[in-house]
Amino acid sequence: MSKQQILWADDEIDLLKPHILFLQNKGYEVTTVTNGRDALDAMATQNFNLIILDENMPGISGLEALQQIKIQQPNVPVIMITKSEEENIMNQAIGGEIADYLIKPVNPMQILSSIKKNLHSEALVTQKVTIDYQQQFMNISQRINSASTIEDWYDIYSTLVRWELTLSNTETNMDEMLRMQKSEANAAFAKFVKRNYEQWITTDNHPVMSHQVFKSAVVPLLNEGHKVCFIVIDNFRFDQWRIISPMLSDLFNVESEQLYTTILPTATQYARNAIFSGLLPVDIEKMFPDLWVDEDEDEGKNLNEAPLIQTFLDRYRLRYRFSYNKVNDSTGGDKLIQNFASLDSYDLNVMVFNFIDMLSHARTESKMIRELANTDLAYRSITESWFRNSYAYEVFKLIAERGWKIVLTTDHGTIQTNNAVKVIGDRNTNTNLRYKVGKNLSYNNKQVYEIRNPKKLGLPSPNVSSAYIFCMNNDFFAYPNNYNYYVQYYTGTFQHGGISMEEMLAPLITLTPK
Repeated sequence: MSKQQILWADDEIDLLKPHILFLQNKGYEVTTVTNGRDALDAMATQNFNLIILDENMPGISGLEALQQIKIQQPNVPVIMITKSEEENIMNQAIGGEIADYLIKPVNPMQILSSIKKNLHSEALVTQKVTIDYQQQFMNISQRINSASTIEDWYDIYSTLVRWELTLSNTETNMDEMLRMQKSEANAAFAKFVKRNYEQWITTDNHPVMSHQVFKSAVVPLLNEGHKVCFIVIDNFRFDQWRIISPMLSDLFNVESEQLYTTILPTATQYARNAIFSGLLPVDIEKMFPDLWVDEDEDEGKNLNEAPLIQTFLDRYRLRYRFSYNKVNDSTGGDKLIQNFASLDSYDLNVMVFNFIDMLSHARTESKMIRELANTDLAYRSITESWFRNSYAYEVFKLIAERGWKIVLTTDHGTIQTNNAVKVIGDRNTNTNLRYKVGKNLSYNNKQVYEIRNPKKLGLPSPNVSSAYIFCMNNDFFAYPNNYNYYVQYYTGTFQHGGISMEEMLAPLITLTPK
């Protein structure tokens, strides 16, 4: 492997020979010059991996040389060394995009540390991350095998997301190992849900679920006298929250970061209506039949969210004034921002952002979007780019300016599906790929979670003999008569409605303005 080339410009370079010998013994090739002009001339004839630049040199100063260096080779890291501790010199250097800033006198280890940070940090981090994950792999597997409570699964999923984000930032060969471990975890999680879901719905022994989010997270803040924005980002996974959270760190403190468990199906019609009403779907249908839309009806399935919120407030005799704002595109986002002052008079402002859900559907239908979001990493990247440049980010800034608290959550997540399982249903069977509801379903019951008594488990029953079935892990349903088409078209797409950690373990975040 060729040696890393370093250019060191300092008018006292003769006094630095011990430092240079030290670096040469560490395997670096060091070229020395005594002024900024010679440094620029050397750069014109040779490529360097890093430049060490004295700030105070005769002729062209270090800061002036820095400006020319950044024009000629903007990606080469520059370490600035100076005798001055004046803040304006430091600000000028940092503003000039230096990689590091050291105050004389410097010792050889300081220089070596800065060089390693700028030339080898990625390799060193990759090496450490690889070793750390390998050491943790067995521990995580043991936790998966022994998990017995929903809190265990919250912890396991959080750990896997943390490792997923850490590994995605390094060039390791651990990605496939992590995918296998997530698949192992999802298989065990699905078995856990099958064993416990009926108990969660029919007894008081349950985690916080969709129909309890509003009461547990929003109402207490209102009762304490806070103005609250309740923001629901459709299809918003925990890993996506972790990606955008750094962008909010200058605006908000994270008062609470937790996971809750969504109801089944993990689909907007059921889960989001449950959030806003504080009721299970079967109770919405029973108590407010005009606000529930069955699977086989053509009407939009979540057009009654504002009335459902009102039913919740009325049921608990809460006299808070609220606004409801659903944003499906940038035009709607711009309108919300333009009219934001009108929200000042409300105690509660509910906002639904649909971009990620639209991205998920576009990922299925558009070849271009498939290419752009062909992995979880790419999916997160698009989410980050959208948020950074979106109306949503501007809305968060406006909320921070007003000092309102935010409860941020989602109705469900989504999972990339890669394995087709066969199902047969009549023409009235719904089209979702992760769950089916119908009266004449044929399937392998070992491959699904089935609910044969929907009303007992909080779900409407369109017909007396209706049953619900749910895909697990990364499966999706395909009809035998078009099986090859379904397999080819839907493999690798992001879907929701079924049972997986990504879909069911949803972020529930409370943010307080700084």
